[in-house]
Amino acid sequence: MNSPHSQHSPSAPALHNPLESEGQPGAVELRVHRHRGDQIDTRGDHVGQEWPVALVFNGISHAVMMCTPRDLEAFAVGFAISEGIVGRNADIQDIEVFWHAEAEIPHAEVHLTVVQQAFVELKEKRRALAGRSGCGVCGIESIDLLDLEPEIVPDTGFLARLAPDAIARAARELPQHQALTKLTGGLHAAAWCDADGQILRAFEDVGRHNALDKLIGQLVIERADTQQGFVFLSSRASYELVRKAARVGMPMVATISAPSSLAVTIAKRAGLRLVSFCRESGFVDYDTANSAA
Repeated sequence: MNSPHSQHSPSAPALHNPLESEGQPGAVELRVHRHRGDQIDTRGDHVGQEWPVALVFNGISHAVMMCTPRDLEAFAVGFAISEGIVGRNADIQDIEVFWHAEAEIPHAEVHLTVVQQAFVELKEKRRALAGRSGCGVCGIESIDLLDLEPEIVPDTGFLARLAPDAIARAARELPQHQALTKLTGGLHAAAWCDADGQILRAFEDVGRHNALDKLIGQLVIERADTQQGFVFLSSRASYELVRKAARVGMPMVATISAPSSLAVTIAKRAGLRLVSFCRESGFVDYDTANSAA
């Protein structure tokens, strides 16, 4: 196994991706042939990087995710929190990131050391799922095993303080935080916004769930108050994204594209505000805030 790029407490700043020093911050340049009518133009173009990233908890591999190989510490922390593997950042005792950039299939591993209780519960969950193959959601075969009961998002008064033009401002400013998307045209973004719609943090990834996990992880690492802001996503709203946001108490999820019916249902159960089709000119509100029983 390669030497870890970094070994430190999860309260430290996000890791620097060694690929960035090579001029490849999450993208690679390839030779392409552009066809326009009967014209062919050969030139260089960029595509987003997609690597297998193994998440290893206390020496046991739990999941292999396909994601953009940057901000992996934030990604691992966000995944552990948003998937309920740990309840708080303090439950993660150490993180090591291993880069395998020279392998036949470039990949990375993130090794997390978590507290014993979290590890015991994770092993029990793995045992319950062992050998199952059915609907394709986390390998489960029974609908009864789906976790569709989100945490209730507390009413902290944030939504009442939300500026009338906050969503429009976030929609207007998001492209300024999408350097990889501008370069490649193929990544998703997750941004953290204040009550005025100002974007405070933004992460990009080939996977919309990964981008949100990176955002959640960095907020947790920084000990930011996840109840005092809203997340703005460049994607559609799926139930998993809403579920992850509810787990950390985010009061609002705003998306550029459409929601699914289950996303709306989960948002209502959580009392989380869900707005979609967000543009500078307007948005659609699904009347989900403060509707939790």
